[in-house]
Amino acid sequence: MVRVLVTRPEPGASRTARRLEAQGFQPILLPLTETAALPVEASSFPAAAAVAVTSANAVRHAPGELVAALVALPCHAVGKRTAEACRAAGFTSVSDGPGDAEALAGALADELAGKEIVYLCGRVRFPAFEERLAAAGAHVRPVETYDTVELDYSGADVIARSSGMPVEAVLLYSAKAASAMTDLAQRPSLEHLFENTEFLVLSARVAEALGEVGGQKVRIAAQPDEDALLALLSLPR
Repeated sequence: MVRVLVTRPEPGASRTARRLEAQGFQPILLPLTETAALPVEASSFPAAAAVAVTSANAVRHAPGELVAALVALPCHAVGKRTAEACRAAGFTSVSDGPGDAEALAGALADELAGKEIVYLCGRVRFPAFEERLAAAGAHVRPVETYDTVELDYSGADVIARSSGMPVEAVLLYSAKAASAMTDLAQRPSLEHLFENTEFLVLSARVAEALGEVGGQKVRIAAQPDEDALLALLSLPR
């Protein structure tokens, strides 16, 4: 049975583990990051024409009074999973995006040029979404609802979670997790776990954060979503 290290934060890690088990893989849970809510001041948005959300965590961590101030606006979610989180939070007019933040910005650029967009987001994020819309003349108002914090594990913790046995594959969803994975894989006490590991990553940006650790053993998902990431597990090794 292929042993797969799941590095995404909870609650997504446990959800992914269930998917892996259903497909006949053996998941090993080792979240390398966690999300934490940030204080957000209550505010009104009289000029806003729409809401954009590129991470489900952004709406999950948004306080109720913030959501209440925004639910009447059209909500543009980056993809299906984020759209589901927006609907669960109370947004009534939610559109599913293409699955990639920069592609979502491109899709909204003409429609929202010259208008204000409230962007629910994390403190750690790539700038491409905001830059693309700003270049089109849209006014993006970021509201940071959460931060992403790297988790630190001792070598003994990692060995205990992996039962001291080699890991065949690692799933990496973010550049921050990839950076943490680089640190773990380079520790002398853990090298035996990752000597023949394949690193399966969500995007080229995540692959770049691995540096030289992955070598030729990095595979990038065809689309930046979990379905495409897990599909890599079925490819010949």
